[in-house]
Amino acid sequence: MSSAAVEKRVSQAGAIPGTSMSSVDKKSFTPPVSLEDQNASIQNKYTKERKVGEGTYAVVYLGKQRSSKRSIAIKEIKTGLFKDGLDMSAIREVKYLQELKHPNVIELVDVFSSANNLNLVLEFLPFDLEVLIKDKDIVFKSADIKSWILMTLRGIHHCHRNFILHRDLKPNNLLISPSGQLKIADFGLARSLGNPNEDLSCNVVTRWYRAPELLFGAKHYTEAVDIWSIGIIFAELMLRIPYLAGKDDVDQLDVTFRAYGTPTEQNWPNVSSLPLYNALHVYPPPSRHEIRSRFSAATEKALDFLILLTQLDPSRRCNSTQALLHEYFTESPRPTEPEDLPKKKKKKTKRDAEDDDDDLASSSNVNGTGNGNGTKKRRV
Repeated sequence: MSSAAVEKRVSQAGAIPGTSMSSVDKKSFTPPVSLEDQNASIQNKYTKERKVGEGTYAVVYLGKQRSSKRSIAIKEIKTGLFKDGLDMSAIREVKYLQELKHPNVIELVDVFSSANNLNLVLEFLPFDLEVLIKDKDIVFKSADIKSWILMTLRGIHHCHRNFILHRDLKPNNLLISPSGQLKIADFGLARSLGNPNEDLSCNVVTRWYRAPELLFGAKHYTEAVDIWSIGIIFAELMLRIPYLAGKDDVDQLDVTFRAYGTPTEQNWPNVSSLPLYNALHVYPPPSRHEIRSRFSAATEKALDFLILLTQLDPSRRCNSTQALLHEYFTESPRPTEPEDLPKKKKKKTKRDAEDDDDDLASSSNVNGTGNGNGTKKRRV
């Protein structure tokens, strides 16, 4: 076949580089859409109705999805404050929320940029677990606590099976949907479990919920840091006050070991090799009777479960699969259905409405760091 014939056949099939478009081709041709137009198109899908919170790094707005009238929250992250244009916590939050789709993980609906901001469109979650814990007008039943912890474990199990550590679990980061579903939020400190020899920051997790290995400056750790946090949240739900509330990092060590005993080589092999293990006051481990006196309303299986979640030695803590299969969840009473769980009561006065906005701003984690109860965290 001659070259002219080949060119003719290809041209008939469509077009080849260097040939002119037919009139049909010109009509069907769609020019590429610019990034600015793409962002404008996404932005136009949502409304910003009112600002409910502002922090150093972000502003949170309430809004609606125009097509469905669905309530959403828009987290507007300021990008001009950082040398490289965007805070690493924002990149991580987008990355992991795009990867993690689960009923107990907050949904990232959309992402768009505008001017000097990165905007995360998130599902609307009106309050967090901390708001419920602090509201003494709300009575918790043991079945309610069981349900919240079960949903937390389901969410973190999904993270862990995808090799992602959350590294900042606390009541303020456990948000509640209008239907009662608990959802893990704020992935700004999350990290993939990759190379086991890679150094990780120990300056993660809000202090009151920080595992002992992090308090000792460990640079290598596992999913057990999240399990410890869940154990401390479980204790807080039963007590209705923070369980291990240290004033600073040094005091946190003392508070933790007064409650659990000072770790030794006998109950935690190689603990003395951790960077900050030195000159510790020696506290004896608590007896079962002492733990029982702290949690007088807990069943024996609930106590067993708490002890398993908060083993000092991370290798002795249960993982998320073992936790979900624990007998605590099958003993009576069964976990409360999400729609029947206690909710923040609606208020009618103007002052109360402003308080509700404050609660929402708190639960929206406007800074992306979840500062909460005590510490700034380095994002590494």
